Amino acid sequence: MSAPSAAARVAVVIVNYQSYEDLQDCLASLGPPDPAVTVCVVDHASRREAADEIERAFPHAHLLRQQSNDGFAAGVNRGSRESTAPYVLLLNPDCVASADTCQHLAAWMDAHPRVGAAGPRILNGDGTVQASARRFPDFTTAIAGRSSWLTRVFPRNPLSRHNLAPSRARSDAPRTVDWVSGAVMIIRREAFDAIGGFDTGFFLYWEDADFCRRLEHAGWQTMYVPELTVRHAGGRSSRHAADASLVAFHRSAFRLFWKHSNAATKLLAPLVLAGLRGRLALMRRVVRRRGH
Repeated sequence: MSAPSAAARVAVVIVNYQSYEDLQDCLASLGPPDPAVTVCVVDHASRREAADEIERAFPHAHLLRQQSNDGFAAGVNRGSRESTAPYVLLLNPDCVASADTCQHLAAWMDAHPRVGAAGPRILNGDGTVQASARRFPDFTTAIAGRSSWLTRVFPRNPLSRHNLAPSRARSDAPRTVDWVSGAVMIIRREAFDAIGGFDTGFFLYWEDADFCRRLEHAGWQTMYVPELTVRHAGGRSSRHAADASLVAFHRSAFRLFWKHSNAATKLLAPLVLAGLRGRLALMRRVVRRRGH
């Protein structure tokens, strides 16, 4: 295990949960060791033999073995403290980048000093574009968000276009968006520290939307940079705890609603909670059917 370099410009933070095979591919995709880049893997619910294998294959990566699983946001904050690099690059273990991804993203951030966070174009495993740049959730997101039935079956409907328009644009020109996915997100250290990092009250899901909203409130921009591309399989860690992941998704959705609502909007909380509970019940039935 190598110690983080004080001269690094980019600190890559990977929060891993039981995804060791994907993690190997992710680390390999970053190329050989680079003194300008540190790599920290926060390994939740660490398995000794699998973690040992990662350390042997990638001795330059700093592996933090955690016996518990404290959630994605807590893992990001923990990993970010291992370096003082001016940029933190969040990378899911089921992502495949390239050897120059870190340097290109850092150079882009250097040229845009008011940007607190940015995300590249993310491709699904089949090469299609993942809707990773979005508008902040509103009451249409429950039925027309990225993973909703309506979006999957009728992807060009007006409500889905409203929610996912930033990712669907064909242009490669960078543009300001509400939020970008934490699966691949480069963050300016100054901005990260200014708002206190990620909110650990989000165990899994929606912490990235909350983070970008707090950046906006603090005067920082979030931008989508589709000229740069990373491939992301998606959902590989959550498959190890499918039901718990569904529950976490809906709990985090309600936390996001409550946290960023004004007093008047909070009066609708019973309706929002009932809707989320109904959606959770429906999604559980769908998952059970797929498992049979």
